[in-house]
Amino acid sequence: MKSIESLEDIKMLVDTFYGCVRKDELLGPIFSEKLGDHWENHLTKMYSFWQTVLLGTYTYSGRPFPPHAQLPVDKQHFERWLALFEQTVDELFEGEKADEAKWRAHKMAEMFQYKIAYLREHQKHPLH
Repeated sequence: MKSIESLEDIKMLVDTFYGCVRKDELLGPIFSEKLGDHWENHLTKMYSFWQTVLLGTYTYSGRPFPPHAQLPVDKQHFERWLALFEQTVDELFEGEKADEAKWRAHKMAEMFQYKIAYLREHQKHPLH
């Protein structure tokens, strides 16, 4: 087991995780519907996002929430996403950055769920 220290580590994490997501019965169809043939673009964004978050190399610019706002997801989807993410991190890495990745994933899922619920309750559409 190793710690998350480089872009190569981020790529391994992201590629392994989204490989699991694509095969998952609950999440796979949602991601396939949304991304279609644009998986490579999504993975590249995820490399930049996690590189920025975990390694402090500011390669990501953007707003992560709007693309997720209108997805047909609820608590069970976020729970599965988190379970797959934690499993992937735990299988590949250990240490402070691995723990931080899991913590940040939980915070992001919590925030996304709150925002999605708010938008649905108030029938609002996020700014794109």
